Amino acid sequence: MSTATAPSPRLSGPSGPPARRVIAVVVLVPLLAALALWAFAWPAARTAPRDLPLGVAGPAAAVTQMEKELAAHKGAFEIHRYADEAAARAAVEDRTVYGAVVATPRGPELLTASAASPVVAQLLQQAVTRQAATHGAEARVVDVVAAPAKDPRGAALGASVLPLALSGIAAGAAVTVLGLRGVRAATALVGAAALVGLAGAGIAHSWLGVLAGDWWAEAGTLALSTLAVSAAVAGCAALLGPAGIGLVALTVMFIGNAFSGAASAPQMLPEPAGEIGRWLPPGAGTTMLRSVSFFDGAAATGPALTLTWWAALGIGAVLVGDPLRNRTEHRTPAAGEREPVLAS
Repeated sequence: MSTATAPSPRLSGPSGPPARRVIAVVVLVPLLAALALWAFAWPAARTAPRDLPLGVAGPAAAVTQMEKELAAHKGAFEIHRYADEAAARAAVEDRTVYGAVVATPRGPELLTASAASPVVAQLLQQAVTRQAATHGAEARVVDVVAAPAKDPRGAALGASVLPLALSGIAAGAAVTVLGLRGVRAATALVGAAALVGLAGAGIAHSWLGVLAGDWWAEAGTLALSTLAVSAAVAGCAALLGPAGIGLVALTVMFIGNAFSGAASAPQMLPEPAGEIGRWLPPGAGTTMLRSVSFFDGAAATGPALTLTWWAALGIGAVLVGDPLRNRTEHRTPAAGEREPVLAS
């Protein structure tokens, strides 16, 4: 009596993976590289002012002449007219404009805020100085809100965007991988973000001295920025499964980080990169951190609401995502529970 032996399954080890896996690696890796290069190199190569808010003040005739000269830079500036130097200075301090040109008997005076963006402050200084030279005058520059002496180029603040994004992605992924659900997951996300905020303020403010505002407001901003990312990661994973981690991570890293405008300003990026960056956590977090650190919270409401919406929607998805997925899975019969097939 001979016994029939079942054919042994074909094993695919590392030396011989299926062809479709090879194709996936060969195609996906270059696509990711191209996406990263596009996201980071394109804005950097096209950096220029686009509707950059700029104030003008002084006598009516002088202001009209300045507006005509600034309008020659087509699409570069969004002009705001103010009655006098005091009103223009207040607009700079409120983050309504990045700078203001004031016509005085001695020549043009440029009010800047290097704390808002050292790149923009330098650009305005070059433009106004060049324009004044054509009239045989010399522009006087006043830095109304100066960047901290320990970070005059804003490099440290710009460099904080990536660590915060990575912390948020790591926290959201950890909650998903560890199998935390519902209230426990939400508690873990909030707790991790709070500790990131405290650690970040301790390093950037207390140790490095690159932030100069209220310590607790800065810690809260850093925590909210982290929570916006981590909640989005965990919430998307709760709704879509592990693929949600990759979806949010790619969006935050390749789009949010590259379009944040942290190194310059959103108005310095090509459209629609600047507008998109404002609605993503890295861009909103950078703008809010500048506001609370250097401008006493001026213009912080918008980015704070953006981060809050990201955090709230993410945590909401964490709380309801798993019950929704379980209900869907229960409605869909598993492969082994379908109608049996009679065997002859």
